[in-house]
Amino acid sequence: MRVLTVDALVVCAHELGRVGLVHSQSFVTVEGRPVLVRADPEGRPIGGCPNIGPTIKPCTSTLAVQQGYSTWVTVEGRPVCLDSLRGLTDGTPPGTVKYKVNAPGQTLVTEAG
Repeated sequence: MRVLTVDALVVCAHELGRVGLVHSQSFVTVEGRPVLVRADPEGRPIGGCPNIGPTIKPCTSTLAVQQGYSTWVTVEGRPVCLDSLRGLTDGTPPGTVKYKVNAPGQTLVTEAG
């Protein structure tokens, strides 16, 4: 599994909704780009979700991560994010629309499990 950087492409299940990632640490980088750690992908805005309609709420924010934090690698005690990252969005129907990683933002660093 690849480690995520701030340049990762994380999208909602509708594929066009892109998560606005922000890094909380700058100590560890890959090719000069900060690695994401626990909580970085949570509560982030999602822009461009096409799931729109009269009774449909588009994905506008990420909720808690359900999987994708390393159990081996940490930065300042916080697990790094991996390309297996998954969680729910606030889109409709509630509790069913997930976000996922389409590209990790780097191709050099992996975690061997």
